[in-house]
Amino acid sequence: MEILDKFDLAILQELQTDGRLTNAELAQRVGLSAAPCWRRVRALEEAGFIQGYRAILSRDKLGLGVLAFVRLDAERNSGDVTRRLEAAILAIPEVVSCHYISGAGTFELHVVCTDLEHFSRLAREVLINLPNVKDMHTSFSLGEVKAGGALPLGHLGSSHGGTRR
Repeated sequence: MEILDKFDLAILQELQTDGRLTNAELAQRVGLSAAPCWRRVRALEEAGFIQGYRAILSRDKLGLGVLAFVRLDAERNSGDVTRRLEAAILAIPEVVSCHYISGAGTFELHVVCTDLEHFSRLAREVLINLPNVKDMHTSFSLGEVKAGGALPLGHLGSSHGGTRR
């Protein structure tokens, strides 16, 4: 296992900012030549630090103007029923993010919809009827301040000894 050094951290930071950088551009930005930069990127991918690349789409441009935060409280917190609920949540395209949060079997969903009518149908016909759901609480976003931000990497710097791959 190798320790992430300043070049690895710089590569991760640059790719979080712009995942479409060519290897030559990335190498120049982090102060490496192209071949060692490419090898480091591949090693970071293989080690699981880089999980993939994707485009960030505009909800508003795509007509998904409603962002709701939905908390689902589970009836029971046992393995099989929790796995069934998780599987059902995974199958709902409007759920763009889901976290199992502290509390008694509670899930926090980020749900996007075209409008309030769409959300209302989804909530009444799908979400509240998911397996093992006891209760549902919803809050709506009134505007995004920050979304999809880059992960902070400062704690991995040389003053903290880095981290292992």
